[in-house]
Amino acid sequence: MRIFITGATGFVGGHVARAFAERGAQQRVLTRPTSNQSGLEGLSGLEFVQGDLRQAVRLRSALTGCDVLVHVAADYRLWVQDPDAMYAANVEATRTLLRLAAETGVPRVVYTSSVATMGFDRDGTIVDEATPVSLAAMIGHYKRSKFLAEQVAIEAAGRGQNVIILNPTTPIGSGDAKPTPTGRIVVDFLNRRFPAYVDTGLNLVDVEEVARMHVMATECGRPGERYILGGENLSLKQILDRMSTITGLPSPTIKVPHGAALLFAFFDEWIIGRLRGREPRATVEAVRMGRKIMFANSSKAEQELGFKVMPVYGALRSAIDWFVRQGYAPATPVSREAVH
Repeated sequence: MRIFITGATGFVGGHVARAFAERGAQQRVLTRPTSNQSGLEGLSGLEFVQGDLRQAVRLRSALTGCDVLVHVAADYRLWVQDPDAMYAANVEATRTLLRLAAETGVPRVVYTSSVATMGFDRDGTIVDEATPVSLAAMIGHYKRSKFLAEQVAIEAAGRGQNVIILNPTTPIGSGDAKPTPTGRIVVDFLNRRFPAYVDTGLNLVDVEEVARMHVMATECGRPGERYILGGENLSLKQILDRMSTITGLPSPTIKVPHGAALLFAFFDEWIIGRLRGREPRATVEAVRMGRKIMFANSSKAEQELGFKVMPVYGALRSAIDWFVRQGYAPATPVSREAVH
């Protein structure tokens, strides 16, 4: 099997590439000149193709002769100076890649969307693929761009293209080099920069199981269907407490009202983002998102793809150990004890 994969130098995509390599797949991997390829070291069967999502029209030859397009790449940021660049990478590139896949005869497409496109509310209702949702419910450019990109994939499937859509919740594990907004929560906790928390909830999923599902989707996913890939539904406080148990570091005990968090984010975004041109630690978009409890149900993926809903403790520990080994944070009290 020959695969064209985007996003393989990123967090989720790197694990996806590894999962396909373990199955013996031949992979054409899209990279940019600045891409960090360290996560792909040791993998066999890789052919590197240099390009850019914003110039996806140039990737026709890379898709020619492939059995599957696995489109993992996305611009995943909760704050951007230029929103147009995010829509170009997330929406228009998806549209172009799907068109090129159809024109070059690629038999199957696996598109990595996000649980962010689902219909969450503030009451903690557990959503599934059938929960009603609309573009108006999407907060911020990231969610809106992913929602629109998913609609592009659904429309392509409606025209008869073999497209399977995967909706991971919040992947966690080793190799989050950037790191993603979720990985930044872990890094901030490890560096004791998490003095307080807000009342919100997330679903955390092991990134390795998400990667395995990309392989399974090529084998048994139903065209046109969406599959939520989620693990444990946890409040932010529960996540911080679990990291405390793993590391020996104290978990914050001060709960900040959303209004106060929003005010802090506004000033942080204005001073750090607008005046200094750097990504702020707290964003208005992230706080607004936090008002919604992002709990999800993965029964459909369990039944149709063989997805396994697992406790997230192991993946959380893997992420912590990796960040410490890579120098993102100092050794924790627990790891110091282990050394001695």
